[in-house]
Amino acid sequence: MTVHELLDAALTVKPIAASLSEDAKNKGLQSMAESLIAHTDEILKANKEDLAAYGDGVMADRLKLDEARIKAMAKGITDVCNLPDPVGRVLETRTLYNGLELEKISVPIGVVAVIYESRPNVTSDAAALLIKSGNVCILRGGKEAFRSSMAIVNALKEGLAKAGLPADLVGMPSNTDRSEATALMTAAGKVDLLIPRGGAGLIRACVENATVPCIETGTGICHIYVDESADIETAIQIVENAKMSRPSVCNAAEVCLVSKKIANEFLPLLKERLSNPAEGKPVCELRLDETAQEIIDGTPAGETDFDTEFLNYILAVKVVEDVKEAVSHIAKHSTHHSESIVTQTDANAAYFTQMVDSAAVYVNASTRFTDGGEFGLGCEIGISTQKIHARGPMGLCEMNTYKYIIRGNGQTR
Repeated sequence: MTVHELLDAALTVKPIAASLSEDAKNKGLQSMAESLIAHTDEILKANKEDLAAYGDGVMADRLKLDEARIKAMAKGITDVCNLPDPVGRVLETRTLYNGLELEKISVPIGVVAVIYESRPNVTSDAAALLIKSGNVCILRGGKEAFRSSMAIVNALKEGLAKAGLPADLVGMPSNTDRSEATALMTAAGKVDLLIPRGGAGLIRACVENATVPCIETGTGICHIYVDESADIETAIQIVENAKMSRPSVCNAAEVCLVSKKIANEFLPLLKERLSNPAEGKPVCELRLDETAQEIIDGTPAGETDFDTEFLNYILAVKVVEDVKEAVSHIAKHSTHHSESIVTQTDANAAYFTQMVDSAAVYVNASTRFTDGGEFGLGCEIGISTQKIHARGPMGLCEMNTYKYIIRGNGQTR
C-alpha cells in the first residue's frame, strides 16, 4: 500500500483506536506478541536478506535479529500490556468562579507516523505503544531493514485481526521510495504527529521539511565527565560500558571529558582498558585533544570530532580544567540527549545536574540507561531531545495529549 492509501485507512480506524477499552487493547497486544513468535522463521529469513544486503560493520548489530531478540520484542509488547492505560486519566479538576466544573483528561494524539532507520525492533515497540495509547500507527522503516520490518508488520497485523481488532491500526508502505517519506512529512490534516527516529540526517530532513507536528529525537552526542574526585576504577567501568557495550545506539557515549587533575592517572588506565577489550570486542580508537595527546598515544582529534555521533568504536577525549569547563563544553557540543558525571564530590554533582541542559543527566552511572525499558516505560517510541510536549524516552503517557471537559448548568458569559 502507498502512504496515501495507508492514511485513508488510518483515518477510518482512528475513532475506533481512540475508543478501545483497555481489555480490548491488551488482548490485541497479547495476540500481536504471540503472532510475532509464531512467525519467527519468516522474520529471520527476511532479516537474513537484509543483512546480506546492508549488514556491514556496526550496521550488522543494528540490523541483526535472532530468536532471542524476537522473544525480547514479544516481551516488550507484553510488558506494555501490564502498564496502566494512559487514555482517560483525569489530570486535573477544578470548579471555576462561575460554578463551571472543569476536568482535564488525557486523550490519544490520533494518527502517529514514525520514520526510522535500521533497527527492526522499533517496528514492534512503536506499534505496541501507539496501540495501547489509543493511536493509529503508521511506520516507515529504512531500506536497510525493510524486509525485516515488513515481516514484523505482517505478523502484528495478523495478531490484531485474530484478536478482533482492525489490522489497519498499524501499517507500513510497501516500498522505501523517498517520496513515501515526504508524503508522511507533508500529510497535514491526516498525520497528527511525526516522530523521526534515526541519525542526524533523517531527523534534520523531517524537522526541516515536515508540515505536520514533529518531535525531534535521537541524535546522541553523549558525554561522560570524569571529575577530579572520581573513583578511577568506577570511572573506567562507566566509560567502558557507555562506549563499548553497544556503540551503534544513541545513548552510547561519544565524548569523554577528564579533569586535568586526574588525567595523568586516569587516561593511561582508560587506554589500557579500551585497547585490550573483552574477547570478541574491537579496540576503541581514541581521538585526543592536544592535552590528552601529551599523556597517551592516539589519533589527534579533528575539527568535527567533538560534534560527531560516531555510532562506532571511536571515543573523543578532552582534558578540561574543572566541572565548569566540562559543563561549558557540553553546552556547546551536546545534542541534549544524555550526559554523566563521575564524581565523589556532592557540590560538583549538584552543579553538573543543575547546569547541564539535557534530557537525562546521570551521576556515577552509564548513559546507556537512557531507554524506555530501563526507565520502566515498557519500551519507547524514541528519545526526545527537545522540550515541548515530551522529553527523554517517550512511552505511553507521551503518546497522549489532553482536552478539557467543562460541565455547567446554564452559565453564559
